[in-house]
Amino acid sequence: MPFADRHLVQPPTRESVDQASGATVLEFGAPWCGHCQRAQPLIQQALEDRDEVAHLKVEDGPGQSLGRSFRVKLWPTLIFLRDGRELARLVRPQDAQSIHEAVQAITAPA
Repeated sequence: MPFADRHLVQPPTRESVDQASGATVLEFGAPWCGHCQRAQPLIQQALEDRDEVAHLKVEDGPGQSLGRSFRVKLWPTLIFLRDGRELARLVRPQDAQSIHEAVQAITAPA
């Protein structure tokens, strides 16, 4: 799954995230968020040529239970999962390298 440039129309449930298999990056934010917009090129660069990684871009905010279930406080928050288990988290990433390293952690052989 390539880099997602738009937020999902219908976010996944926490149950479906917990049951996901393989490498997944959950990105929480909002389309109008300046921090989120600045992070997009960094996220895109880190996920380039990583077709084995699912990128789920979830709009967060009041009434959005998925973000609350992951205790998201600031945007963007990237949560790196392997087989539904959180292995890394980045809040307001400043460089593609930190994102790339977290992607490596969820794609490396167990």
